[in-house]
Amino acid sequence: MAEQPLIAASAQKILSLTEETQFAPNGIVSRTLLRTANSRVMLFGFAVGQELTEHTSRQHALVQVLSGECDFSLAGEEHKLKTGDLLYMPPNLPHALKATTKFSMLLTLSKPELPDNNSTFNLKKS
Repeated sequence: MAEQPLIAASAQKILSLTEETQFAPNGIVSRTLLRTANSRVMLFGFAVGQELTEHTSRQHALVQVLSGECDFSLAGEEHKLKTGDLLYMPPNLPHALKATTKFSMLLTLSKPELPDNNSTFNLKKS
């Protein structure tokens, strides 16, 4: 059974991200805060040394570092992220991360917009 989001898309709600963030002694805890047809917001807590191996996503991704630090690999380039940093990734970009301290982040995923067929030009040579 899929995890029930903490926020229902049909109602307003205020959450304390600090209070909602959970950590496991030697693991990663992820919680879905909100899920809509086109987006998903997830809260992550990483123990020191935990990592997500390189992968891609078909969605736009916005990472907000809430606490701690991590090494973040973005298209093969290493970045050190810390509390307060914001990172945007377009779809299909390879990325990975490793927590260098106890680390938490908010991840917002949004589906790319579908092309508008009405605005597409079909040019033909005469």
